[in-house]
Amino acid sequence: YASVQLQGDRGVVLEAVAQNADALKHASEQLRADRDVVLRAVQQKGDALKHASEQLRGDRDVVLEAVSQNGDALEHASVQLRGDRGVVWKACSSDEFDFCVSALEHASDELKRDRGFMLEAVKQDGSALEYASVQLQGDRGVVLEAVAQNADALKHASEQLRADRDVVLRAVQQKGDALKHASEQLRGD
Repeated sequence: YASVQLQGDRGVVLEAVAQNADALKHASEQLRADRDVVLRAVQQKGDALKHASEQLRGDRDVVLEAVSQNGDALEHASVQLRGDRGVVWKACSSDEFDFCVSALEHASDELKRDRGFMLEAVKQDGSALEYASVQLQGDRGVVLEAVAQNADALKHASEQLRADRDVVLRAVQQKGDALKHASEQLRGD
């Protein structure tokens, strides 16, 4: 590890985080609160946000940069920014493999209850239904969109909708074995 003197040397730390974003964890507290240093780190690796000062984890521009690199970096954002529609949407759209799922895990409960937001999320990735509020998991319109995009989203629907013939039919039209997520009554139908 670098000496305390080097950990507080802005030039050395800027160069270090440009090479390896994880070097931010070894920077002095003062430099972990330096906006330029933290921006350089999160541009390399969004998850470096976890080493930033609390104040910078609440800086919208810093967090947007971090989540554009890695949607999971939302986990390290301030509570306020985890409820910011624009920040969460950016986190969702940065995730190449699981559109919104991993980012939504860290989104605020308020956004998970927001019908418009969650409807857009499930249209992009039906499995986002897993993080929707219980109320929205029982919302027929939201669930129909989710299973149309990803039949396996049926497993996150309310018990009532897993017994809804039209919802289950929409899911099995996408993927036959989605029937395994239907209610017992419909599986025997």
